[in-house]
Amino acid sequence: MTDSIATADAPTIPAGAKPDLMSKFDGLIAERQALLDSGVTDPFAIVMEQVKSPTEAVIKGKDTILLGTYNYMGMTFDPDVIQAGKDALDQFGSGTNGSRMLNGTFRDHMEVEQALRDFYGTTGAIVFSTGYMANLGMISTLAGKGDYIILDADSHASIYDGCKQGYAEIVRFRHNSVEDLDKRLGRLPAEAGKLVVLEGVYSMLGDVAPLKEMVAVAKKHGAMVLSDEAHSMGFYGPNGRGVYEDQGCEGDVDFIVGTFSKSVGTVGGFCVSNHPKFEAIRLACRAYIFTASLPPSVVATAATSIRKLQHAHNKRQHLWENARAVHSGLKEMGFKLGTESAESAIIAVILDDQEQAVAMWQALLDNGLYVNMARPPATPAGTFLLRCSLCAEHTPEQVQRILGMFKAAGQAVGVIG
Repeated sequence: MTDSIATADAPTIPAGAKPDLMSKFDGLIAERQALLDSGVTDPFAIVMEQVKSPTEAVIKGKDTILLGTYNYMGMTFDPDVIQAGKDALDQFGSGTNGSRMLNGTFRDHMEVEQALRDFYGTTGAIVFSTGYMANLGMISTLAGKGDYIILDADSHASIYDGCKQGYAEIVRFRHNSVEDLDKRLGRLPAEAGKLVVLEGVYSMLGDVAPLKEMVAVAKKHGAMVLSDEAHSMGFYGPNGRGVYEDQGCEGDVDFIVGTFSKSVGTVGGFCVSNHPKFEAIRLACRAYIFTASLPPSVVATAATSIRKLQHAHNKRQHLWENARAVHSGLKEMGFKLGTESAESAIIAVILDDQEQAVAMWQALLDNGLYVNMARPPATPAGTFLLRCSLCAEHTPEQVQRILGMFKAAGQAVGVIG
């Protein structure tokens, strides 16, 4: 049967030659080499030789302020969190050697899921190996053949990959457009299953979704809602649950996905829900069933961190103070930013092109400040930017140093006058 498949569109391979599956990356390799040949440090291969605190590390032998780690609440060096990890390592060893469905559920896996239920006030919680796997697993499992997934065009790669992993029809709507979401939902069959996938905070520009309006539109059309609160957990809303809590739509969002690698300060992903059938996900989700569970030391640190975040009101306040101070300072200097005001702990500095972005990034690193450089296809609409993420542990003195380094680098590169 396979011999009869048409091959007219297949590339011609010279006689005796073997196809090289890596050849498709030649353009990417050449582009990266041209970047390195210009004399700059590789922005995507930074090595932290030592991490001194949530806000400072040693990079290339130099003390460097960290402004690109997503360590929003600074929990990575919390003494209680570290001790919980050490204790679990001593009691349970370094790993689980198995899936949660078999031998991979330890005491602390149960404890972290209970901590999530308590934090979010939900009846259900399931932990995945990463936030990426949480989106991949939940989206591909929830929506099947004949169903529809409706997602923001600027959705995270893990959301898109969750769509690709399943068999549902995919419908995109314009970024943060309530009107376009309403229009596209209105075109779908009324009887079809529908999942609207949203994000509280979008990770590139740091802008916030109008969740309240979007959730209302979704419910009007009979759709379920999944909100990814990875970049808002810990500091958004009265209890730090995220944008959906802050905007008052907790009762209407069916599934909340998040990660431990941001505000929680370790690694892992999760989904929480009040749906009465939520536990069935454990029996159907391939990303949960067919992967090894997180090491006990990791889930022990996560459980301790989550319980402390329930009461971290002062940390939340300080993080917002830092974000507003840096945003307003950069705006006053004349930098083009991704949002008009500090909508989240992410501040995006928009540059003209890759050359300017790399030059600015290099100048900051040389002066002792690390930020993320982001470029297409990760960024929306071909944007080149420097992404800054504030931490609750940044001191007022560090904030002033950050602004001073941006001013010096911006003037040296010609981004600002």
